[in-house]
Amino acid sequence: MHDLITIGWRERLSLPDLGLALKAKIDTGARTSALHVSSLEEFERDGRKWLRFAVDTTRGKSALRQCEALALDQRDVTDSGGHTTARWFIRSTISIARQHFDAEINLTDRGTMLFPMLLGRSALCGRFVVDPERSYMHARRLRAPAGDAA
Repeated sequence: MHDLITIGWRERLSLPDLGLALKAKIDTGARTSALHVSSLEEFERDGRKWLRFAVDTTRGKSALRQCEALALDQRDVTDSGGHTTARWFIRSTISIARQHFDAEINLTDRGTMLFPMLLGRSALCGRFVVDPERSYMHARRLRAPAGDAA
């Protein structure tokens, strides 16, 4: 067994494929990761389904970042309140604690939540352990990668 990296209950991370840097809640109770998006739109490109959406990384609605990603599929997700909704999933690279890996992320409205992203246990498994007493243990300030998100 290899050594796992310890992270706190909240961390900064980036999604370089989307050109995003944001704060995330680390949630071992959630199976999948979730990203808060608005104005989700489906479109076709080269015969494949893509998704166009806006992400607010500052919670101030003043810094909406337009993103596009290839759609993986649409699946039912049950939230912590027991409500099931169909959500679109994408695959993106996640960079956190100097680790870079691909993970599935569902796109949803997290507007009432404190963090725009939730990092679930499927992304954490085999990579990290979570110390619930700690927060922001890695990367004091992440910057979104240069260039357009596509």
